[in-house]
This record gives sequence, C-alpha cells and structure tokens, in this order.
Amino acid sequence: MTTRLKKDSPDGRLAAFLTDQRLIPPEHLETALTVLKTRGGYLSEVLVGRGLMAEDDVAFALSQEFDVPLLSSQNGSMRPSDDQDLRKLIPKQFALRNVILPFSRDGNVFTCVMFNPLDVMLVDELRKITGCEVNTVVATKSDILRAIEEFYDTTVIAPKFQQHGHAAKSLELRSPDSRDDSIGLEGIVERAKAAPVVKLVDLMLWQAIDKRASDIHIEPFEGQVSLRYRVDGKLYEMAPPPKHLHLPIVSRIKILSGLDIAEKRLPQDGTFMVKLKDRTIDLRVSVIPTIYGEKVVLRILDRTGVVFELSEMGFEEEDLAKLRSAIFSPYGVVFLTGPTGSGKSTTLYAILQEIKSSEKNILTVEDPVEYRLAGINQVQVKPEIGLTFASALRAFLRQDPDIMLVGEVRDLETAEICVRSALTGHLVLSTLHTNDAPSAVTRLIDIGVEPYLLAPTVLAVVGQRLVRKLCPECKEAYRPATKELGSVKLDADTIYRAKGCPACNNTGYRGRTLIAEIMSSSEELKSLISHTVSYQNMRETARKLGMTTLYESGLKKVEKGITSLEEVMSVTFGI
Repeated sequence: MTTRLKKDSPDGRLAAFLTDQRLIPPEHLETALTVLKTRGGYLSEVLVGRGLMAEDDVAFALSQEFDVPLLSSQNGSMRPSDDQDLRKLIPKQFALRNVILPFSRDGNVFTCVMFNPLDVMLVDELRKITGCEVNTVVATKSDILRAIEEFYDTTVIAPKFQQHGHAAKSLELRSPDSRDDSIGLEGIVERAKAAPVVKLVDLMLWQAIDKRASDIHIEPFEGQVSLRYRVDGKLYEMAPPPKHLHLPIVSRIKILSGLDIAEKRLPQDGTFMVKLKDRTIDLRVSVIPTIYGEKVVLRILDRTGVVFELSEMGFEEEDLAKLRSAIFSPYGVVFLTGPTGSGKSTTLYAILQEIKSSEKNILTVEDPVEYRLAGINQVQVKPEIGLTFASALRAFLRQDPDIMLVGEVRDLETAEICVRSALTGHLVLSTLHTNDAPSAVTRLIDIGVEPYLLAPTVLAVVGQRLVRKLCPECKEAYRPATKELGSVKLDADTIYRAKGCPACNNTGYRGRTLIAEIMSSSEELKSLISHTVSYQNMRETARKLGMTTLYESGLKKVEKGITSLEEVMSVTFGI
C-alpha cells in the first residue's frame, strides 16, 4: 500500500509508521492513499478529513515519527504567552484560516502549534511573517481552534486565566511517550510487561479471589481510576491504582486474554485462566470504550468454589422434592426464572449433575459456557456464524438426545422448539427472565407460544433469588421491634442481624444461599394455561395448591438464622 509514496517522503514515513504500529486498518490507509493520489494534499489531512482516523491518533503519529513535541491540553489550557505581542504578530483570522496557534517567541525562534507540521509551505510563510526560525508543536485541530478562541478573546477569557494563575510556563510540552492513551503498540506491550504492572495485576487477581469476589471492575474517570470487587452480589470500593497505570493495566489484561491491544474503539471479550496451588480459575474479560478510556470487567469463575449439589443449594425440603419429581420425568420442560445474577445457571448445572448418567445423552447450548461438566456435551452459541440457540436445538434433535439444556429462551423460535421437543419425548431445561414462577407462563404466551402446547409440557417453573448469608462468626441475635416487622409474620421471637468482623471483611455477611418458589404442574394449572388466564389467577391458584413464595421462603431462612430480615426484604420486595 505504501509503494505509491516514496518511503523517505514525509507522507511515506507517516504511512509506514501507521502500518507498523497497527494504528489504522489496511483498507482505511488504502482509501486515504487513493484520495491522496487523486486530489493531492497531505496524508494526515486526508485521514482526518475523511474520518478514517481520529485526529488525536494522527497527531500522536506525527509527533512520534517526526520527533515533534505533542502539546496536551488535558492537564491545563493551551494558553500562549501574553507578554510577547503574539496577537499582533499572527492575526486571529490568519490563525483560524490555517488552524495554527502562536505559542511563544524567544529571540529569533518562533514556536507555533499546528496540526500538520509537514506543511512546509505554511511553515515557510510563517518564517516570512515573523522573521524568525519556526519551531512546530503538534496538537489536534479541535484543541487548536478552541485555544484560538480563548487566546484572542481577551475580554472574557484572560481574567479567568489570571485568576487561576495559568501562564505559558504551566503548559506541559510532552513527548509521545508520556501520553498514556497514545503510546505506540511496542510501547504499550513494553509497559504492560513491566514488573510493577505485572505485579499489580497479579495482586488484584489474588486479592479478589481471596475475598471471594465474583467480578472485578476497573473503571477510568477524568482524574482517577476506580477499582471495585463484587462480593456476594454487592460492589465494594477498593484502593485504586494510580491513574497513569490504567493503560498498562488494561493492556496487561488484554495480553493475558488474547485481545487486540491496539483496538481501543470497540468492545472486546476474552478469557484466560490462573492457577492457585491446586485450583484452576477461569476469568472472562469484557472491555468497553468509555469517554475516559477502556473499562474492564473480569468475571471470576472458581470451579472449586461452586457446589453443584441440589441438596446444598438452599431449597426447602418440600420444594426440593417437587423439583426432583420434575427433573426425573422422562419428558417435559422445566423453566428457571429470575433476574441476571440470581443463580439460575448454577441451579441448572446442579440439576445436570444430579440426573446425568451413562445411560443418558445430555446436550447443552449456552451463552456463555460458564463451567465445563464431565460427561456432558456443551455447545457455545456463536450468533456471528449462525450458531444460535434455535439452530443448535434443531441440530440436537438429530443427535439422539435424552436431555437438552437451553441456556436461555429469548425468542419464539427457541421457545417453540423447546416445547415441541418436550412433546416428542425429551426432557428440556431452560431459563427465562421473569420476576417469579407464575409470570413465566404468561411471558411464553405473550411471545407467541400456543397455550395448547404449553399446558401438557410444563413440568415445573422455579423462581429464585440469592440472598447473602449472615457471617456465623459475628451475627448477633435480637428481638425485632413491632415497627420493623410491620406486616411480617415470624414464628421465631428472636432473629439475627449483620454486625461485621474481620472474617467477613466487616460486611456482616459471608456467602449466599438460594430462596425459591416452585410452581409444579397439576390438572388445575394445565386447565388455566389452556384457557390463557391472567397472571394473577395463575399465581392465586398456585398458592392454593401449595406453592411457597419467594418472600415466604426468605422468611424461613430468617427464622433459621441463615440470613437477615433486611436482606430478604431488599431481594423480594415483599413479594
């Protein structure tokens, strides 16, 4: 692509630098070179004018390749000297027309801020106007135009800068290496592999794992970086790393997870693993661009820290019996409902662990596959190549399955395949995003599933939430006041509340457990589904048939001292 330009020409050098540092997609550079050949001009101007590169990236490239200082306005104003008659030397109209900013005059040397220091004709014209040798400084066009208005509007802007003590000496002319968000690819890799950065990322990972965190959030803001860990469903602020280490930290994580460290404009997802003694821990990485840089979220999947045992999940004995009756049926559908983060996937894995055997062919389609289960065929959806839940399910039916797990029912096509598979002799397990168990049926009917298909196939619907467990080391007993209880009816006179100690990081809670409601199939419920009754009628009938609600399930755990009344109320809202 750069063969159209002389390698030693300024534009040829710029094109080679952009290619070597992978700062521009090849097709964008090809487009720019075609325009350049047709219309002439400068490569930097074409790249920005055609929207092929961000102007700050072009400014960085010019600075790096041609060893020209890069003027940053991030830590102050691009304000030139006020005592050198620069406004008379370079009139405002000339500055605006050529997008330049007179910066200083020191003897026979005139310093000028400009976007394109390769414009030799403009530099020569400045030399004639000022009678000085011209030094150039690089900045973006938008910064220059903004600075021109501030500099030449002396009636409004000047007092503000005098008040805050801004002067030419306070400006920072920085080389490209000091600009965190504009380091070349090799520089990024070098800094990401530096010992302090490696140790800092390692420390974050080990600290989060030690605190039993499920997620790490690294968030850039204007003057700082925020570091938060999600522990037992709640986010907690941690001591943040220095702002200038944000880019190296993000780059280090990208390198570990196999992501493109040069791509900062698009979201990216990746994975990597860490080993801690005899534990193998998976980490899912999500990176998104924000206005202050890239935010990173790491999901920690500790295989050794998750118990896939139905009896250990937190189900009440009566509910556990209902669920086991459903999952050991030869065919039908079992739905798990609840919001994101309510433990649905963990419950599904526990169900699979309980019912799997060498006599059954089990296939799952998930997005993503969070845990790998021995003896079970797991498929990761890939919508970009057409591998969706629906297409995977259609393929599953040709694989002689006994049990199929669908990570989530998101559309009518997937829902209908699940229901029709159940009608043809398969056991199907899946999840829905609804608030409770009865609303799952109305949700499926709303998206278009025929009631006559649902009625004979739905075995059970499980609605669930996760509540934090009180720390056994510091929980304290107390007698709740009448005002606190309100309409709550408890069989226990004394319950427990959170206090806080070193064992639970002073949160008062340690670990989580499940509260659930299970709506089991019955002739009466089948009749209601067939006649498409309202959600309220469905819920009232399920209650009459013995369904324990989420709220009631939570109160049982309060009475047993497992969790607090405050925690149950915050999760169930009195449902």
